[in-house]
Amino acid sequence: MPRTAQNKENRESRPAFADPASLAPLAGESGGSEAVLRDWGGRLISLFLTLGRHLAEKNDMNGALDALLTFIKEEFGARRGMVCLLHKASGKIFVYRSKGLTPAEEARGVYGFGEGITGRVVKTGQPIVIKRVGDEPGFLNRTKTVVRPDDLDMSFVCVPIARGSKVLGSLSSEGWFPDDLSLERHAEILSVITNLLSSAVELYLVENVDKVLWERRAQSLVTELSQMRERYCPTSLVGSSKAIQEVYYLIQKVATRKTTVLLLGESGVGKEMAANALHYYGLKALGPLVKFNCAALAENLVESELFGHEKGSFTGASFHKGRFEMADGGTIFLDEIGELPLGAQAKLLRVLQERSFERVGGGTPIHVDIRVIAATNRDLREMVKEGLFREDLYYRLNVFPILIPPLREREDDVILLAKHFLTHFNEEAGKAITGFAPSSLRLLKAYSWPGNVRELENVIHRAVILAADTVICPHDLPLSINTPELTELGPANGLESRLAKIEHQMLTEALRGKKGNISAAAKELGLTRRSMALRMKRLNLAYKDFRPQRT
Repeated sequence: MPRTAQNKENRESRPAFADPASLAPLAGESGGSEAVLRDWGGRLISLFLTLGRHLAEKNDMNGALDALLTFIKEEFGARRGMVCLLHKASGKIFVYRSKGLTPAEEARGVYGFGEGITGRVVKTGQPIVIKRVGDEPGFLNRTKTVVRPDDLDMSFVCVPIARGSKVLGSLSSEGWFPDDLSLERHAEILSVITNLLSSAVELYLVENVDKVLWERRAQSLVTELSQMRERYCPTSLVGSSKAIQEVYYLIQKVATRKTTVLLLGESGVGKEMAANALHYYGLKALGPLVKFNCAALAENLVESELFGHEKGSFTGASFHKGRFEMADGGTIFLDEIGELPLGAQAKLLRVLQERSFERVGGGTPIHVDIRVIAATNRDLREMVKEGLFREDLYYRLNVFPILIPPLREREDDVILLAKHFLTHFNEEAGKAITGFAPSSLRLLKAYSWPGNVRELENVIHRAVILAADTVICPHDLPLSINTPELTELGPANGLESRLAKIEHQMLTEALRGKKGNISAAAKELGLTRRSMALRMKRLNLAYKDFRPQRT
């Protein structure tokens, strides 16, 4: 289908705002019929009477705003409508009432003064009309409601709620408009309505906004914290081995302290999960958790990203708030701390000692109230000896070290973790896999897991995708796990090893397709049954593993 025809079909299948001909008379345009004028005038008068009853007779601001947003959604065909209010003390703009948003989407709708389209409208006091949100970088989609491709074609209208020069908040709507004239008229009508509401909104803000904002924010944080604690409780580090139980104990002991924690262990053992548990069970659980990978950026960018920079600190630089500032009141997790450049190490030492720093290009100390959690898979003591890591920083970080053991030292946990990941990915893929074949469990336990928990998770994810049976069979597992003896054939990238891998893959596919029938699989590959059996023995393939199984 041509793009223009497809777009036309999409537009015709979704609600659109009122036709511009019906809106023109409201703005004084000529050409509108008297009947249309009376119709729209009557509906607006009805809306104004409803607003007046709520405000004057019932002192019900919420009822008035709900009636207004219902009118915008039903009469104009808007997909969503929002009333945002400005909290002067904090400088935050938050969604107060809406139509078309869930409570979770409302809770996400918080903007800084001047941030995004809503923040700019409140800051400047001027309406902003966005013809297509997909073309506007300033449209932040903070509420996460624009998710489908055709959502990007929606328009967004945001007008200020102002009392003289004082801006109190904004009224906005989004949806699909038939043309530019409809968009302009819609913005004009919203401006008329907000002018009528401004006095009542100002009085309401004076009397109620602090209570409403903080009650809502507190409830949102309590709900969010409960969810995060359930997800990241120390026992989310699945396992019953003595080694992991010791990690549980240490996390629970130190979580409620302000102590700096250093998480040690190989890559993939679950250091980030431990950091999540430390934060959400700690004293600053209601604050932000900011994560930074010290190896992710070039050396010349690390300081700017961690500590921020001032406008003009280098060519083309605008103001940028760093991760430490973002984490104020919460926790910062510095992953791969051993990769931090020496210059940034000196600044980090000061933060740990004084809880203050200066932005790049700035001279004013910035004080923060944060907890620091660091992690590394390197030997920091050896790095100190080699002059690659500051000794004083090492001792500042190493106040409370927690060593997370590798999976090869947690043999009893391998199957528990495998079953945990199977449940998760089974649900995600919508499959009905009930467990593992006994031979698969033996292979999982025998493997050394150099990639640790992360590798196990990826292996189970892959197996769930491949599995055609009700259980995970050996041929659903990667070659490295399924045939460990292939390493005896030479280097991993050597000719013999690579040929063996290709042979294993071809035999596996044939046996899977023939459900373990050796003769049929051999015929498909152009082999004799005896040759097929010998190859299977050498590659540790058993025909039983390819037949339908039950747990």
